Amino acid sequence: MKQGKDQGTLLTRFMNKEFIRFLFVGIFNTVSTYVSYLILLPFLNYNLAYLISYLSGIIISFLLNTKYVFKVDISFKKAIKYPLVYGIQYLLNVVILNLLVGNNLINEVLAPIIVIIISVPITFFLSKYILKR
Repeated sequence: MKQGKDQGTLLTRFMNKEFIRFLFVGIFNTVSTYVSYLILLPFLNYNLAYLISYLSGIIISFLLNTKYVFKVDISFKKAIKYPLVYGIQYLLNVVILNLLVGNNLINEVLAPIIVIIISVPITFFLSKYILKR
């Protein structure tokens, strides 16, 4: 098979450098958000610590995805729209989680893993759509 045709396959197009960078940023962001939560926890109520760390995670994600993953300029318009990705992701995750657990397709311990596998590619495309427009 010629390389030009191979690059046109869905898997090849999906597993591009942007997606790999997106995965690394996601891992970094998850760890940094959790660490900031742990740092804040001795000083704040756990709900407030979580809120602050979650919001800081959105900011970190926006900055890294804008400059490192998708290599686009930061703008106020993008910064305002970007949190919508997190809102959509959360709602989607809750729906999938409830479908899996509520219909006894998988137990509540393993269900979030399936949810993540489904939501990461969707979040990638939503982020790309908002940041590259």
